[in-house]
Amino acid sequence: MSCAQTFADYALRAIGIGERLLPRGDFTLCQQFTLIGSGMIWNIYFGVLALLIGFVLATAVAVGKASHNRAIRKASEWFIFVFRGSPLFIQFFFAYFLFLSLKGVWPMFSPLTSAAYGALTVLILNTAAYSGEIFYGALLSIPKGDTEAADAYGMSGWSRFRRVIWPTMLRLGWPAYTNEAIFLFHATTLVYFSGFPATQQRGDALYYANYFADKTFNPFIPYPILAGYFILLTLVVIGLFGLINARLNRHLPQDRRAKIKLRPNLIR
Repeated sequence: MSCAQTFADYALRAIGIGERLLPRGDFTLCQQFTLIGSGMIWNIYFGVLALLIGFVLATAVAVGKASHNRAIRKASEWFIFVFRGSPLFIQFFFAYFLFLSLKGVWPMFSPLTSAAYGALTVLILNTAAYSGEIFYGALLSIPKGDTEAADAYGMSGWSRFRRVIWPTMLRLGWPAYTNEAIFLFHATTLVYFSGFPATQQRGDALYYANYFADKTFNPFIPYPILAGYFILLTLVVIGLFGLINARLNRHLPQDRRAKIKLRPNLIR
């Protein structure tokens, strides 16, 4: 089988398009690259959804933590504390059984769908907690002159937040938020351990890497391939977030623009 045929058969297999059966023997590099790359579709899917929804929630959490209302402030603080203070894998475990326990009420929560819903929910809440703390720090760092200028122009309430506070918060917090986004995509590999998915061998990238490692008894080919895909994904994230960062800082002199630097979370 040629590499082109392998790509046609397996490139979209992770989402149910293409060959139904996985290769059983005579594994080639092309098969491993193609199937692991196919699994990356799920990692990107979970990462993008969690990033978009988590961003909105993180903004609300940051504003809530800075609120003068004690109840809202404490709720935001405890949310951040719980999801930053507990291991991510344990959060996957509890979320899975939480959704599974709802099966009697909503039949849609089967063992398979519970893993998917639980994993996505945990990724959203976890990144919202970390990003919320980043944006909260950015809120505290907003120059007083910016808010005074907004007051001088007669801005208040939503207009003041939308046109002055929120853009400045994003500009100050964006470099650190970029590193959080990178970690979020790396954390999608833990979806495999949550039990997703287990139907028709359609899995994420780690599922296929583990499959080849088990079948060939050689983990030194599939796992470096997996790492290479995540390195490429990291470069894409840095590039996209760098463009957004340039847009946020376009009004500043070149020497005052915040630069995005990769600072991996070695322990979390």
